[in-house]
Amino acid sequence: MSAIEIQPLAAAPQIRAMLSEILIEVVAHGGSVSFMHPLAPERADAFWDAALAAAARDARIILGAWDGEVLAGTVTLLLDWPPNQPHRAEIAKLMTRPSHRGRGVAAALMRAAEAQAVQRARTLLVLDTATEGGAAGLYERLGWSLAGEIPDFALKPHGGLTGTLIYWKRIGAKQAE
Repeated sequence: MSAIEIQPLAAAPQIRAMLSEILIEVVAHGGSVSFMHPLAPERADAFWDAALAAAARDARIILGAWDGEVLAGTVTLLLDWPPNQPHRAEIAKLMTRPSHRGRGVAAALMRAAEAQAVQRARTLLVLDTATEGGAAGLYERLGWSLAGEIPDFALKPHGGLTGTLIYWKRIGAKQAE
């Protein structure tokens, strides 16, 4: 694997197609990212079309991890919050192609998302992950704190309920306090 390069992604047909491919692949492999298996390509495309439109409005940032010409992973930083929450953002849809797992792609994406949040004066990040098969170990290694678990929160992509773990992390100016 070559060096991973992290870049913000913008709406383009080829980018949307690559993002859709990752989403379908991750769901097929049991990734709990809001969709059920089998995920139709049209549904994945519609999701990314809307997400990239929100990124164009600065409501979110979608980052891609490139391994040469291959989009190896992605993460989204949600920025659009009510007026009483301008200091926070949410991490969503962290996905790494199964072929690239265990190579530091997810950690690199998380560090880049945190850096983007700091640049936008965000001081608190939140995220959730499935209790079963989620990325809790990764988040804890990256300094995230567990707030708690909600049982039976969502269906797993292949059926059956799973709980959700809620994490938070102070970043930027508030991190030192």
